[in-house]
Amino acid sequence: MSGVAILAKQSGHDVTGSDANVYPPMSTQLRQQEIKLLEGYDPAHIDPTVDCVIVGNVIKRGNPAMEYVLAQGIPYLSGPQWLAENVLKHRWVLGVAGTHGKTTTSSLLAWILAEAGLAPGFLIGGVPENFGVSAQLGEQPYFVIEADEYDSAFFDKRSKFVHYHPKTLILNNLEYDHADIFPHLEAIKQQFHYLIRTVPGNGLIVRHAQEKHLEEVLKMGCWTPETTFGSQGEWQAQLLKSDGSAFTVLHQQQLVGEVHWDLLGQHNVDNALAAIAAAHHVNVPVAVAIQALSTFKNVKRRLEVKGKVNEIVVYDDFAHHPTAIATTLAGLRAKIGDKTRMIAVLEFGSYTMRTGVHKEQMQAALSDADMVVCKSTEADWGLKALLAQFKQPTILYDDIDVLVKNLVPLLHAGDHVVVMSNSGFGGIHQKLLEAIKKVTTS
Repeated sequence: MSGVAILAKQSGHDVTGSDANVYPPMSTQLRQQEIKLLEGYDPAHIDPTVDCVIVGNVIKRGNPAMEYVLAQGIPYLSGPQWLAENVLKHRWVLGVAGTHGKTTTSSLLAWILAEAGLAPGFLIGGVPENFGVSAQLGEQPYFVIEADEYDSAFFDKRSKFVHYHPKTLILNNLEYDHADIFPHLEAIKQQFHYLIRTVPGNGLIVRHAQEKHLEEVLKMGCWTPETTFGSQGEWQAQLLKSDGSAFTVLHQQQLVGEVHWDLLGQHNVDNALAAIAAAHHVNVPVAVAIQALSTFKNVKRRLEVKGKVNEIVVYDDFAHHPTAIATTLAGLRAKIGDKTRMIAVLEFGSYTMRTGVHKEQMQAALSDADMVVCKSTEADWGLKALLAQFKQPTILYDDIDVLVKNLVPLLHAGDHVVVMSNSGFGGIHQKLLEAIKKVTTS
């Protein structure tokens, strides 16, 4: 919604917004864009003469601001519908869908198109460091959008991406997530099928070659040419470094280039292949795409280094699904080696995670960490018992400040502390860094 607000302002509208508990980087971005953010959902925030209220999907009936909008007959739309009608119409939309990797792959693709001189528009669910902003209108015709499967609004339960009508569509992967919206994986697959129905016959679907759930969706019906990426795909990579920071790119078994960049992990190598393939569809030469990757600075909150004190590195990472947690830790482990300690500090932020839907996968997901520290969940689904089964030391805390106070004495010079959450996590990153600094200066 922060990005939607930016696009609305760049389109010439006066924009204000109401939200609760907004935290960086989005709160910072809105302030930089001079968009007025009002805390909470007071009906007084909404001028009854506004042209339109754009409703985010966290808003439910009973929300006082929404009840005011309905009672006053003020025009309203979902964010995805507003985008479709006011931004994406007449654009060549490049959509990036999948359970994992959407934000990074969207950012990669937008940066490749920008470096190719195409000045794309984009809307991304994070803040790419290269652009410093999560959305921009750009120039015709290209627009890159993170195509989310989450629902559009309380009055439109279709996935957001059904509104976007991409001509080029990346399908990274497909796993069960969003348990508050989807009762099972089949329900998500149905939405992906609806998305595929919107891609024209002269478009292109770029999909991961080894993702069986994507194959099952495509068997439900596909009217668009496909290309594949991954170890068995038309676009492949061969690692030159085990941490994924260097690799060769092959297209149809022919070497087409070599990438050296700052990102880590096999998952990011796959994200890069998908972005190269999608850019190729809009006639960006592979050499140009590879050169762009070398200057890509990743996205905030994607294994972002928040600071280094006493040789202890603290990272902020958005991972909040077992697969994302596992791939993030594996990438960092490959870089730092087996002799360096890696501590995972985890908050179960999403509905799916905090209700224990993925609890059976958590031990394997965190296996690369030398120590696991968790914030307890409100729902008691057996987190304490689960952590007791882990092979490495584990600690469970109810309070973030107590967590920080007790963790810092356990840290050693050279440790890598990866903080993983899809919320602000109570500002734990800065609290950790300040506490480490106090210990080392006292």
